Amino acid sequence: MDPERLRAIPVFASLDRTTLHSVAVFASEASVAAGTAIVSEGDYAHEFIAIEEGTADVIRSGEKIATLGPGDFFGEIGVVEKTLRTASVVATSPMRLITLTRWELKRAGGGVLERIRATIEVRRPAGG
Repeated sequence: MDPERLRAIPVFASLDRTTLHSVAVFASEASVAAGTAIVSEGDYAHEFIAIEEGTADVIRSGEKIATLGPGDFFGEIGVVEKTLRTASVVATSPMRLITLTRWELKRAGGGVLERIRATIEVRRPAGG
């Protein structure tokens, strides 16, 4: 994968050149059709997934709680905290995704897992 494509994903945007290249080496790409359930609530989380193109709905307990688009990512809580998926994500348009496992994020180095962990803390509601 071209490391510069990763710069469109905010969590990777400020990585130094060496770390960005390391992430790119481990990153995998996937394409999914509209209507595809990308991940399911309650499943074991083993991948961090960033959206390069397309849109998806986030569904928790059968209720839509968010819409995601290019530059957004999901799966970070399960991967970083080693927990089950907290919501389902369903493609609402054709999508191009970038995926990395926890092991790949650790191997990339450069504090990538720490950046993702910090993002989780910013997103987490107070007291949660």
